[in-house]
Amino acid sequence: MSQALNNLRPDLTIIQHWVKPNSEVLDLGCGKGELLSFLKAEKGVRGYGLEICPEKITHCIRNGINVIEQNLDAGLGNFKDNSIDTVIMAQALQAVQSPDVLVDEMLRIGNQAIVTFPNFGYWRTRLYLLLKGRMPMSESLPYNWYDTPNIHLCTFKDFEQLCHSKGIRILNKTVVDDDHNEHWSIGLWPSMLGETAVYHISR
Repeated sequence: MSQALNNLRPDLTIIQHWVKPNSEVLDLGCGKGELLSFLKAEKGVRGYGLEICPEKITHCIRNGINVIEQNLDAGLGNFKDNSIDTVIMAQALQAVQSPDVLVDEMLRIGNQAIVTFPNFGYWRTRLYLLLKGRMPMSESLPYNWYDTPNIHLCTFKDFEQLCHSKGIRILNKTVVDDDHNEHWSIGLWPSMLGETAVYHISR
């Protein structure tokens, strides 16, 4: 398992720890199906991915991943209540039209959910805005303001306030740096020093 784990994208490596073996998973914005491929092979997970990009869908099919072509902004009405063990959305929360509604939908159909997103309060982002007076660009936010798919950027505190207002429990939380590594110093000031958040939530 270690070699397969080493080949997994760093943020997905964190996520897989919170997925139970032999469970059912729905991966929203699954890309090429990298996470589902790993979970299927190493944890016996069953599940589906939702993706809108035809090229990525083709890649999933070639690799034996069950994938549905679906725009997340259209909602998840085609899935029944409590029909999935874990619903995952990695690095897509900031790109959907109504992230608050989608989080509700994730926890309607899933017993648990895992969400990751870039922290707009990260110190490099703040410094970029302070010194250049322009919308920040970085490895995690690589777009110009006019062509970015990221339309609802937030901070860790913003997301936690959303959870509090909706009665959502935060089961686990990991805050990592730009290399997706944890460090004791990030825990001292996560809203400033953490670039990416990984939240494990439930009702």
